[in-house]
Amino acid sequence: MKSISKILIGVAVVAGLIGGGIWYAKQREAQNPEKRYKLANVQLGDVTQTVSANGTLNPLVLVNVGTQVSGTVKKLYVDFNDKVKAGQKLVELDQSLLQTIVRQSQANVVNQQSALDLAKANEARMKSLLAQEYISRQDYDVASQNLKSAQAQLIQAKAAADKDAVNLSYSVITSPVSGVVVARLVDIGQTVAASFQTPVLIQIAQDLSKMAIDTSFAEADIGSIKEGFPVRFTVDAFPNRSFNGEVQQIRLNPTNQQNVVTYNVRIRVDNPDLTLLPGMTAYVNIGVQKREGALLVPNAALRFKPADGGAKKPETGQAAPAAAPGKVGPAEGGGAKGGPGKGKKRDGQSGTVYVLVDEEIKAVNVQLGITDNRNTEIVGGELKEGDRIITGENTNGTAGKPSSVGMRMF
Repeated sequence: MKSISKILIGVAVVAGLIGGGIWYAKQREAQNPEKRYKLANVQLGDVTQTVSANGTLNPLVLVNVGTQVSGTVKKLYVDFNDKVKAGQKLVELDQSLLQTIVRQSQANVVNQQSALDLAKANEARMKSLLAQEYISRQDYDVASQNLKSAQAQLIQAKAAADKDAVNLSYSVITSPVSGVVVARLVDIGQTVAASFQTPVLIQIAQDLSKMAIDTSFAEADIGSIKEGFPVRFTVDAFPNRSFNGEVQQIRLNPTNQQNVVTYNVRIRVDNPDLTLLPGMTAYVNIGVQKREGALLVPNAALRFKPADGGAKKPETGQAAPAAAPGKVGPAEGGGAKGGPGKGKKRDGQSGTVYVLVDEEIKAVNVQLGITDNRNTEIVGGELKEGDRIITGENTNGTAGKPSSVGMRMF
């Protein structure tokens, strides 16, 4: 019986040793930086910093065709997407009332012409009688004044007739430019009133092969944008296709909404195959800076920080730890007031990356350049090409984390 107990105890001890060895081996493996962390090599490459915004595609020239006279729409000669030429009929209003007004004006001209003829005959008679001294000079002056008044009234009547004739011609609306009808805002039988504001009947895009994007950029980005900069953009209709454009104009009129100042930037776009349509939302990227052959690190490396704080701190003489990417670092020296390095600022932004050296993690402070939101240029620091940097922690790592399996206490 005792021998069986000894055997069982021995088996338990051996099993415990084997289990402990396995557990220790797994812990060693989990503590291995090669297994625990995600690593990447510092490389040389090209990087372009961009600024982004959303905008709307519009025709380069969009003409709103309206009417100067009121009336009821009698005929429509065009519809959506129709191509039109300059001078082509678009809409015709009911002319009944306008024709009546024109006839009244013409009758008034005839009436004023007859009054002028009578005034001329009167003046001639008075002049003859004045020569024979049958009338006074005052009577002749009255007749002369009546003649001039009749002449003025005839001129006024002719002007009114001309005005009414022009209004009649305005009842037929023609296209001022050649282009494509992008919108028809009226229907047959609809009444349009041109009293205080000219109503828009038709919208014509002069040339859809030349378009523009109207977009707004924040004041923090507007300083790096210049006219002539190349632009790349996408639209939802063609998500797998990229289009090109060029900055045409930076408008000086700012827009302030809730203390956010933006500036309108107009981008010229060539659309030779008429793929792009008016009103599409464009997602614009403008390259403002570019570096070739730059030392690059992934942005994930600049965001990473060891959870256990076991990294080796920068050696003496290195720059002090700095802010996260995108933040300006503190003054060099970091001493007290009046100490060394007082007031000496870093030339650029700064950050910290963690380098794997001989299976040890070392924190290295670096000076940052431009970024494309994936990689960031390194312009200063002890980092060099080929260094292995940590970009994250493997999710299957167990080091530093409490085990989810343990003894249950009853």
